[in-house]
Amino acid sequence: MQAPEPAALAGLGLPPIDQVGFVVRSLDDAERRYGAFFGPFTRMDGSMQGVTYRGRQADVKLELSFGHSGDLEIEFIEWQGGESPHREFLEAGHEGMHHLRFRVEDTDGWIERIAPTGYRPVWYKKLSPEIVFGYLERPGDPLLLELLQMPA
Repeated sequence: MQAPEPAALAGLGLPPIDQVGFVVRSLDDAERRYGAFFGPFTRMDGSMQGVTYRGRQADVKLELSFGHSGDLEIEFIEWQGGESPHREFLEAGHEGMHHLRFRVEDTDGWIERIAPTGYRPVWYKKLSPEIVFGYLERPGDPLLLELLQMPA
């Protein structure tokens, strides 16, 4: 399947990108390397249990670090164990830009709306009725989209 042109995705009316996520092997190294651009950083445990990952339930241990460039949030993600797209990314030999996040009012509705462009959910969790996220991928493209439904 050939990837759709970026205009097909842009024409859907997605809100502006509010976060760029990078998978890194070491948060300490990433913070040292990029602190002048995106610091100061805030760290948190991003581990989750029971996330739908490729159609089954999986747990993951992640450590997260958040910085900013103006209004754009920069997220560094260190995979530490379990199953997730972050592990796949590293195992494929990648390190660096991993996903673009869009804050939406209805994650499930947007998953359906984006489907004709070739994107399919690979990692998904409904944390509460108000908080839902999904990572979407398309064949041949290592960059994922994250849709986040969460009150401001």
